[in-house]
Amino acid sequence: MSSGPSTPAEVNLRLIWPQWQGAGTSSVTALAPEFPFDVARRGYAVGAAVLEAVLPPHDGPTVTAPVSLTDKGLEERDGIEAKTVVVTQLARALELIREQAPARIATLGGECAVSVAPFSVLAERYGDDLAVVWIDSHPDIGTGRSAYPGYHAMAVSALTGHGDPEVQALLPATVSADRVALAGLHAWTDDDFPNVAEWGIRTFGPDRLRESSAPLLDWIAETGCSKVAVHFDVDTIDSDEIVLGLGAEPGGLTSAQARRIVADLERVVDVVGFTIAEFFPRQVMHLQQILRGFPLVAGSDPR
Repeated sequence: MSSGPSTPAEVNLRLIWPQWQGAGTSSVTALAPEFPFDVARRGYAVGAAVLEAVLPPHDGPTVTAPVSLTDKGLEERDGIEAKTVVVTQLARALELIREQAPARIATLGGECAVSVAPFSVLAERYGDDLAVVWIDSHPDIGTGRSAYPGYHAMAVSALTGHGDPEVQALLPATVSADRVALAGLHAWTDDDFPNVAEWGIRTFGPDRLRESSAPLLDWIAETGCSKVAVHFDVDTIDSDEIVLGLGAEPGGLTSAQARRIVADLERVVDVVGFTIAEFFPRQVMHLQQILRGFPLVAGSDPR
């Protein structure tokens, strides 16, 4: 179901949110050893800039959520690495989104937590008529009690009301877990996966969606929702085809399968939110390193 052009009462917002702090130190260190750590940990901010540069022009307002590039506020607190800065940035992003009163939001990130603010605002607007399809190799249902403290692995927890109290206090609305589906899920940690069953989240592994989107579309019909917010983590794409994210995840959806799933969703429901997250542009970052310190193009170091 194509949404068509926006009317004056229906703002179509593009949110640029180059947040990188939610990526845990341990994963960045392990999965991007070819870069100096301070470069690697900011890779998701580079990814957001690349997405903004290569995507077609946007019909509607564009806002950029401010993101610190310094090392302030990165300490672990309450089991969440960089909690101070991610909470601050979440609050500011929510302010910027709500100033626009959008009917639809396209978000260019950044790590996976950039979906929390826009999807929460959409949940406030559409209530029980909104479902969330989280296309990702990982479930992102961690909490402050999980072994891994990276906030990007806690995004679905926050959206379903199971997140950190300080984060939940900021969100205007959450989405009932029975209206959230994890599509393409095939990589998880044992300490977090029980949350999927306990909370009632539906899951669709890559093998269930390889030939047809029907299982996911049938679930959408069961929810009765006419609006959907789609989160697309680029690491969903099978790393045997191309590595787009921080780490290589073999066995995921192919790019053709992912495109078909999104197209099928758009055909049957109104896609009011769409996030692209976790793009880690290695070639661009290598070029940055080559050019670092060159005459007339070197800038100041924000650190």
